[in-house]
Amino acid sequence: METAAAQAPPLVRPVDVEKRIELILDALKRAITEPGEHRLFRSGKLTGLFPSRVGSSAEASLQSLSEGLLETVRTELKGKLVVEWVRITPRGVAFVHDRDSPKAILRELKDLLGNSRSGVPGWMDEARREIATASQRFDQQAAAVLWRLDALAARVEAALRRVETAGPSVPGVVAKLVPWSDLALDYLDRREAASGRGTCPLAELFQAIRDTCSGFEVPDFQTGLRRLHDVRAVRLTATGEGASPDPEFAILVGATACYYVSR
Repeated sequence: METAAAQAPPLVRPVDVEKRIELILDALKRAITEPGEHRLFRSGKLTGLFPSRVGSSAEASLQSLSEGLLETVRTELKGKLVVEWVRITPRGVAFVHDRDSPKAILRELKDLLGNSRSGVPGWMDEARREIATASQRFDQQAAAVLWRLDALAARVEAALRRVETAGPSVPGVVAKLVPWSDLALDYLDRREAASGRGTCPLAELFQAIRDTCSGFEVPDFQTGLRRLHDVRAVRLTATGEGASPDPEFAILVGATACYYVSR
């Protein structure tokens, strides 16, 4: 007869889930801010999106791939070790935005301030009693709380600036001619909020829209973006940050071939 302990399913602690989400967010943000292919795992002095092939790091990488936040570009075989190279997907950009948007940042700040107000006095009393033997630990914990508050304050300020400066989508006439304009503008806003970078490669934006709009073709995309550029809803540029220019998606503005777009 099996015991109750043997029948009980393994428990997933909230702290494990939170750690896994933090690892995924850190990896996705690095993939956004450093465009191109990335090693899935760090190896010695070689950088990677996740620090280790075991534990929470391995679970986080598996979740990122299974949920389509990252996609495998290629693999290399070095001895018995398989090295995976990956890049972020539009779904990964949305994942970062949904958890790092102005609303999410403000909610995190509210929770932090509420916890600090109720918990700091008791924590400081305990620290004073242990100061003779744990002064170094006290200083480290205090510095960590202050650093997190400073970082959140900077993110909140940037988020509020984005909210205050957000403009209307496009005029009604243009919206009828470019029915996917709201999708394009929303993706550009979410991408900028997640990465802090304003320019987006045309090929990436096309892929993000085509994932939602069936039958979407490159000529429709180029014509629509020209109209959005003309009404100043977007700006087409020849240079920008991100993947290398793809000639297939180039749009001529005057005599200039443009490969990037921004709000």
